[in-house]
Amino acid sequence: MSKVTSPSDALRPSEFVRIEAAALNELAARLDNAMLTPFTQAADLLLQFAEGPGRIIVTGIGKSGIIARKIAATLRSTGTPAHFLHAAEATHGDLGMLASGDIVLALSYSGETEELLRLLPTLKRLKAKLIAVSGCSSSTLAQASDIFLNTGVSVEACPLNLAPTASTTVMLALGDALALEVSRRRGWKAEDFADLHPGGRIGRRLARVSELMHSGDALPQVAGSTPMPQVIYEMSRKKLGMTTVLEDGRLAGMISDGDLRRLLERDGSHALEHTAGDIMNPHPLTIDGSALGLSALAVMEEKKITSLIVVAAGGRVEGVVHLHDLWTLQLS
Repeated sequence: MSKVTSPSDALRPSEFVRIEAAALNELAARLDNAMLTPFTQAADLLLQFAEGPGRIIVTGIGKSGIIARKIAATLRSTGTPAHFLHAAEATHGDLGMLASGDIVLALSYSGETEELLRLLPTLKRLKAKLIAVSGCSSSTLAQASDIFLNTGVSVEACPLNLAPTASTTVMLALGDALALEVSRRRGWKAEDFADLHPGGRIGRRLARVSELMHSGDALPQVAGSTPMPQVIYEMSRKKLGMTTVLEDGRLAGMISDGDLRRLLERDGSHALEHTAGDIMNPHPLTIDGSALGLSALAVMEEKKITSLIVVAAGGRVEGVVHLHDLWTLQLS
């Protein structure tokens, strides 16, 4: 009969995390020293294929396969096209995914995973570059590779030292580091990230001003010669607390609720005798439609204003982005 352990016999739950954290620290130390050169070589290789004709294939099986799938997803998410190949399915037809000269990033902690070793003759025939991610430098996979990345750990977090835990955490962190290094070298920006993440909270946070602005019939606009009663009507009808002042579609100025209040305080009953051109702000703050909504929000909060006019090249007005719309999207 198996022994039932009591809580006092067990490790504290935090120790599992500390073991994995220690494994990550070991990986970081290797990356600062002996592993820096092969890591740089691997990043160089991936960078060559990021926008080239060849493809990046990430493969593995079991727990390593799950990590491989995530690494492929992170590469794609940060702008480096990559595909996951299930090592077992590869020998049942999915080898058709591979083409001559591709890069293969193969994950196996032991480096002796049978399904991966079966792929080696095909990789050699196709002259594919092999980056091995393994915990054993003397393994068959490591010896067959062009670049070896060591993910060895001193001990697994599993009390039996059997279940892949610390080792898979290290594999995942290494994959993230590769993806982010390639992304950094390519000059990947938040705007580029936004193009690949249109959905969910990330999509909202990275939405562009052109997607959020009021345009067309929703854009408040008057001419410089527009009498004040019509200016007030336009501002009330469009409900943005402001109006643009346009001449031939180009920005001449802006009138805000604050401008109206100051006009009434100054001229009283004579306020309505003016035109839009008389009281407009001729130098309002503007923003490009390709800017992120987050950037617009930062400007408005810093300047304590509620709207920005979206202007294209040549001063042509495209729309207005309003503070309340950005708050509704929970961008901050």
